[in-house]
Amino acid sequence: MAKVCAITKKSSLVSGRYSNRTRATQFNPGGMKRRYANMQKKRIFVPELNKSVSINVSAKGLKTITKRGAYKVLKKAGLI
Repeated sequence: MAKVCAITKKSSLVSGRYSNRTRATQFNPGGMKRRYANMQKKRIFVPELNKSVSINVSAKGLKTITKRGAYKVLKKAGLI
C-alpha cells in the first residue's frame, strides 16, 4: 500500500522539529522527522456506474470527493 493519495497526490514530507526547551536556547538537536499524509483506505460508491471503487485517499481527498462528487473527481484522477 503506497502512502500517496490517489486524488491529491500527497505523500510524505521531511521536516525539522523543535521542542520548547530548544526554542529557548536557539539550539536544534531534534533532527529531522518524516511526516505522513492522513491516508485512509475507503470504498466509494459511484452512482453513475452503479459500482464501488476501493482507493487509498487522504482526508483532504475525501473532502474533495464530498464537495465535487465521486464520479467527477475519480474520472479526473484517472481511477475510473
